[in-house]
Amino acid sequence: MRLLLTSAGIKNPSIRDALVDLLGKPIADSDALCIPTASYGHPRVTPLRPWLFISGREPRSPMCELGWKSLGVLELTALPSIDKERWVQWVRETDVLLVNGGDALYLAHWMRQSGLADLLPSLPETAWVGLSAGSMVMTPRIGQDFVGWKSPSGGDEALGVVDFSIFPHLDNPDLPENTTADAERWAAGMSVPAYAIDDETAIKVVDDTAEVVSEGHWKLFAPEHQQA
Repeated sequence: MRLLLTSAGIKNPSIRDALVDLLGKPIADSDALCIPTASYGHPRVTPLRPWLFISGREPRSPMCELGWKSLGVLELTALPSIDKERWVQWVRETDVLLVNGGDALYLAHWMRQSGLADLLPSLPETAWVGLSAGSMVMTPRIGQDFVGWKSPSGGDEALGVVDFSIFPHLDNPDLPENTTADAERWAAGMSVPAYAIDDETAIKVVDDTAEVVSEGHWKLFAPEHQQA
C-alpha cells in the first residue's frame, strides 16, 4: 500500500499535496472508504466522535470533507458477519482508505479479526491515510504510553507494516502529556526508530521509503543501542 501517516489529518497544503501524489489523480476524482472503528476502543471517545469524522464535521482533523468523488463507511466490526467477497470487492474498488484515530490496538485487533490486515499486501495501488491511531496501527509497536484497550496478547504490538513507531500530537496544547520530553522518554523504550510528529506533520511511505512532510515540527529518535 501507499501510506500517508498523519497526526491529525490533512491539516495543510503540503500534506494535501502528498495525498494527491499518492492518489495519482485529483481528490475530486477519487473514491474513498472511511474506517471509524478505532474510535470505539478509546476510553475517552463518545459516539459523537465517529459521527463527526464520518460526516466531515471534525475541524481539528480534516479527512472526509475534502471533496471526494464518493465516500463510504467501512466498519470493521461488522465485516465478520458479511460475506467476504462483498466487502473485499468494496475495498479493491476504492482509491483510498481514510482511517480515524482512537485506540490503535483496538483497531489492529479488528483489522486482524475482519481479515483486512491480510488483504493489505494485495493492494499496492491503494492509499492508506491514517489519523493518529490510524497511523500508529501500521507500526511494529505503539509503546506502553499509548496502551488503552488491552489486546488479547497483553502487549503493545501493532501490525508492523512499517519499521518505525509514531508518537502523534507532539506539543499539542490540549495534550499536556505529549511534550517533546514525553516523546523522548517514550522513544527510549522503543526498539525501532521512532518519529515524534506534531499535527502539521505526516509521514509518506512508498515502496518502503519514508518521507516526512511537514509545515510544523518533528523529531526522529534512533533506538538506544544505535545512539551509542
